[in-house]
Amino acid sequence: MTPARSADAAPDAAPLGILPCQAIEGLIAQGAVTASTPFDVDQVQPASLDLRLGARVWRVRASFLPGLGRTVRERIADVAMHEIDLAKGGAVLERGCVYIAELQERLKLPRGVSGRANPKSSTGRVDVFVRCLTDRSAAFDDVAEGYDGPLYMEIAPQTFSVLVRPGTRLNQMRFKSGASPVLGVRSVGVDLTGDVAGFRARRHAPVVDLDHIEGHDPRDFWQPLEPRRGELLLDPGEFYILASKEDVEIPVMQAAEMTPIDPSVGEFRVHYAGFFDPGFGTEEAHGGGSKGVLEVRSHETPFLLEDGQTVARLVYEPLTARPVRLYGQNGSHYQRQGLKLSKHFQPW
Repeated sequence: MTPARSADAAPDAAPLGILPCQAIEGLIAQGAVTASTPFDVDQVQPASLDLRLGARVWRVRASFLPGLGRTVRERIADVAMHEIDLAKGGAVLERGCVYIAELQERLKLPRGVSGRANPKSSTGRVDVFVRCLTDRSAAFDDVAEGYDGPLYMEIAPQTFSVLVRPGTRLNQMRFKSGASPVLGVRSVGVDLTGDVAGFRARRHAPVVDLDHIEGHDPRDFWQPLEPRRGELLLDPGEFYILASKEDVEIPVMQAAEMTPIDPSVGEFRVHYAGFFDPGFGTEEAHGGGSKGVLEVRSHETPFLLEDGQTVARLVYEPLTARPVRLYGQNGSHYQRQGLKLSKHFQPW
């Protein structure tokens, strides 16, 4: 995949774009990002911050947005069914249910800095739908410039029930200086050429422990799929793991987000957007040949997916400075990946 071109910053202008890891650490040092427990040593990624579950989770009867005049806690009181204390050994969050969780991190962003949250790759690959909530907000995942307040997460397991604890990381946040420009958009096609073209999630599978790395037999959770004539039939309501046709490369001065395409081209969608950090798939970070992993769900009707068909877009944005760490340099489960399940599963 051809990377987007770098944007030229105006002389003497404050750089616009996504903050790199050293700038995120600066926000922590100045108290703009705080937490109820000490930060983990690996919590700051090259261009994002992993967010951690706190101790309290509420089972709610419906998803919601607080709206411009209310806090998340005020809205929880309207929809909560019961409260769960994760500090007592964790808890299983059941598939088909909706939960709201406190996060350990809290923000007091300076002027000109906003945030955007997204599920972590491993979260999307086990079909757990998560969205960030902030007080007095009318949108999920977007954090307003200068926001001062707590963070919450909506959690909705779709296929597997999951075991979580305080400190479990399900989403991550990017911080932006000003209005980050879009440098380029690239199409992402699907690869249906291998002997195994993808995996379909099994229904009625065991619980996934989200803190147990390589602790699950993938055959208990997934069915491998063989393409026919370069095609794959997607069944309505089923969840699939597929791989991109093209290699994905994120230049070291850029970051990218995978977004769904217009649904008018087919009754399916890439189920979760995803962040790609600087250095993903680059030779400099020893990641040449990395594919993008796609979480796909068909809606309403069966859909015949063809090899190479466009299923998502990669949107590239600039960083405000070169990150001192690149993706995968401190170890990664997904650098140089092909078709790959989440890190919770043993190799197929």
